[in-house]
Amino acid sequence: MSNVNTSPISNVSVESAEKELLEILGTPHSIPTFTGRDPTFDPARAYEVAMRVHKARMARGERPVGRKIGFTNRDLWDEYGVREPIWGFVYDTTLFWAKEGRADAGIDGLAEPRIEPEIVLHFNKTPSANCKEAEILGCIDWIAHGFEIVQSPFPGWKFRVPDTVAANGLHGILIVGDPVPVASIPDCEKRLREFQITLKRQDAVMAQGTGSNVLGSPLSALAHLNRTLKTLPEFPFVSSGELVTTGTLTRALPIQEGETWSTALEGINMPGLKVAF
Repeated sequence: MSNVNTSPISNVSVESAEKELLEILGTPHSIPTFTGRDPTFDPARAYEVAMRVHKARMARGERPVGRKIGFTNRDLWDEYGVREPIWGFVYDTTLFWAKEGRADAGIDGLAEPRIEPEIVLHFNKTPSANCKEAEILGCIDWIAHGFEIVQSPFPGWKFRVPDTVAANGLHGILIVGDPVPVASIPDCEKRLREFQITLKRQDAVMAQGTGSNVLGSPLSALAHLNRTLKTLPEFPFVSSGELVTTGTLTRALPIQEGETWSTALEGINMPGLKVAF
């Protein structure tokens, strides 16, 4: 159950927001939204909180290995009351690798977890700040299908964009399937836009989607991230060696322990993924 406290309207400082987020990190507990307590809590303050939490996580030994991009699927904007993508860091402590298309994952430390089937890009060259799709593809050595398990430290998945920014883009964990070399995918740029995906819980089809759902293409999602980072000089650009998961291809659906979820992809030479929680 969520550990929720109601608070009157008051100023939320970057120090207090950082402290609250670090205290609940790795737990299923919730906190009231920062924007609900302080209407002046804006994206600029949220990014300052995000940077402080990021530095605190690195200071305790966590290593950033890439980024997650969220809310790239415009079909979800009305559901969550957002109108723009967000992003956060992926750490060595939140990254897990499937073996031969299968994985087991614990979710007891996540708040209201949901599953998102995504495309993961791995960079062996650093893309430019103004990168286009063709250039981005030339900077990628492999692509994988993965599941990002997102969480909401704010009860009932009700929040505003600054809340999600402060909370590292709602990132929980990232499960990455078998890497597929870009060179082995003919017409890769086109196929990344047009492939189809089916998401199942046990044997029941729960959702379907396509590559174009994420801002037109997973490559376009990365271009959006780099444009965003141009406005945030305190954060580094995506560079060689990083992986980036580009946003959910379907609706984000609640998950529970004891469930098994799987995917099948059509129109691109990539295997599906099965995860037991």
